[in-house]
Amino acid sequence: MNEVSTLVVSRPDRSLTMTDRVARGLGWFSIGLGLAEIVAPGRLAKALGLEGHERLLQAFGAREIASGVGALSVDPAPAIWSRVGGDLLDLGTLAVGLRRGDEQQRRNAGMAIAAVAGIAVVDVLTAASLTREVSEDRGEQRDYSDRSGFPGGVAAARGAATRDFETPSDMRSDPAPARSLATA
Repeated sequence: MNEVSTLVVSRPDRSLTMTDRVARGLGWFSIGLGLAEIVAPGRLAKALGLEGHERLLQAFGAREIASGVGALSVDPAPAIWSRVGGDLLDLGTLAVGLRRGDEQQRRNAGMAIAAVAGIAVVDVLTAASLTREVSEDRGEQRDYSDRSGFPGGVAAARGAATRDFETPSDMRSDPAPARSLATA
C-alpha cells in the first residue's frame, strides 16, 4: 500500500467493525447537520423558537462539521466524544425554545429535543465502544489476576484483625449469663 491509502484505513490489521461504521455514519450526519446550521440558521431559529440565536446556531454548525470530519478520521473516538458534549449543548439550547415562541415552535423544539436525546445515546454508546476497542488494540487492557487486594498478601492479612487486639474493658462481660441462656 502507498502512503495515501494507509491514511483512509482505520485499522489496517483488521476490517472495519460495526462501531467504525456507526462512527462514519455519525460523521456524515454531523457534516450534513452542520451545513444546514451554517446555511439556514434563520429558518432553524424560527422553527425552534430560537430567534436571535442565529450566530449560535452557525457556531454549532461549525462544531458539527469539525466533529464530523474527525469522526471520519483514523481515530474517531475523540470526535464522537466531542459530539456527546455538543449534544449536551444542543439540549440546553433547545430547552430555551420550549419556553419561547408559539405552540408550533414549542412542539418543534420538543421533537428536536427527543431526536437529539436519541442521537446522544447512540453517540455515548459509540464513543465508549470505540474507546474500548482502541484500548484493547494498544494492549491497554489491564490484568489484575495476580493481585489479592491485600498490601502484604493474603498470608499477612490472616489474623491481622485480632493479632494485637484487646477487648476494651467496658465491653468485657461475665460469660455466666450467656451460658444460662444457652441451657434454658
